[in-house]
This record gives sequence, structure tokens and C-alpha cells, in this order.
Amino acid sequence: MTGNHHLDQRRHLDFLFLFDALFSVAFGAFALLVPHGIVQEIGGGEYNHSAHEVLRLYGCLRVAVGWIILHVRSVDDGRFRRTICEALFFCYLLQAIAVLRAQFTDRANAINWIAILVLSVIGSGYGIFRFGSGGNMIKVYELPQNNKI
Repeated sequence: MTGNHHLDQRRHLDFLFLFDALFSVAFGAFALLVPHGIVQEIGGGEYNHSAHEVLRLYGCLRVAVGWIILHVRSVDDGRFRRTICEALFFCYLLQAIAVLRAQFTDRANAINWIAILVLSVIGSGYGIFRFGSGGNMIKVYELPQNNKI
């Protein structure tokens, strides 16, 4: 029974990796291709070339992170997978805090609330998995995978 529980947790983590990877690649592609008009609308009616460039650079980063996460699913090294969970938890937590700060110190908008929600949900998924029940056990991360999600 314990082995099945660990295998279920492994599948859960693989699904979280898959969801995060697909979301990251989709958002990154959108950020790379976003038209000037949308950037202008988000900017309150004024186009900002620097903001558009930063959005594109963040898009490149999201695509790269998504690609990495997608391929981490096939890695069986438990310490490596655990470290990825920790890093992504803190990464999403810090991003959510940064957007939350922007929401209260700059122009507040609905897009920030959506970003805060998405970043918090994904980060919480990694945090619950890593620091929740059984997250400190290496075998949860390195069980051989028979069935791909």
C-alpha cells in the first residue's frame, strides 16, 4: 500500500510538472507574440516599448522553463526532482508577492489579480507536494515510472 501511495504521489507531481510546463509554454508564446495594442491597453492607453520588451523577455524565460519542466518528468533522480519542487515553489511565491506589491503600489487592475491567483495556485501545488505529507521522502520523487501521464 505504501508503494502505491508513493507511486500516486509521483504521478501527481508528474501531472503538476505537465500542467506547469504547458501553462508556461502557452503563456510564454503569448507574451512573445502579444501585439502592441494589447500592451498599450494594459499600460493604460499608453504604449511603452520597454515594458513590451520586458514582457517578451519574460515570455522567452517562460518557454524555456516550460521546456525544462516538461523534460524533468522523465528524470528519476529524487534529489534533483525535490530541488526542482523547492525552486519552483519559491519562484512562484516570489512572483506572486511581486505582482501583489505592484497591485497595491501602482495601477491596480484585474490582470494582476489573475496573475496573483495563477502564480499562487501553481506555487501552492509545489509547496504542498514538497513540504506536505511525505514531501521529504526521496522515494516519492524517484520511483520508476511505468505509466506516463
